[in-house]
Amino acid sequence: METYETLTEGINALKKQGYTEDFNLKPNCLEGKDGKYQLLHDEFKIDKSFRFDVNEDPSDQSVLYAISSEKRKLKGILVGGVGIYSDAITNEMLEKLK
Repeated sequence: METYETLTEGINALKKQGYTEDFNLKPNCLEGKDGKYQLLHDEFKIDKSFRFDVNEDPSDQSVLYAISSEKRKLKGILVGGVGIYSDAITNEMLEKLK
C-alpha cells in the first residue's frame, strides 16, 4: 500500500505515475487547467486518496486524490482540505469525494 509522509511527496510520486493534470473543484464538476474542460461526477473515478494530518489543527489537514477520466483520457490530482466539501458542492460530487 502506498503511503507518503508529506503532501509534496505524494504529489510528486503521483505525477511520476502519470497523474499530471491539476484539477480544481467546482460546485458540480472538476475543472481542468485554465477551465478548458469540466468533468462531471460520472466522468471520472478516484483511483487513490491519501490523507495528511500535519497536526491536530483541522486547518493543517488535507486530502490528495488521484483521479482518472477514461472518457477524456486524463489522469490528474486534486488537493483539498478536510471538511471543506460541505454545502459548496453537489451531493453527487460530495459522495464521490468521500
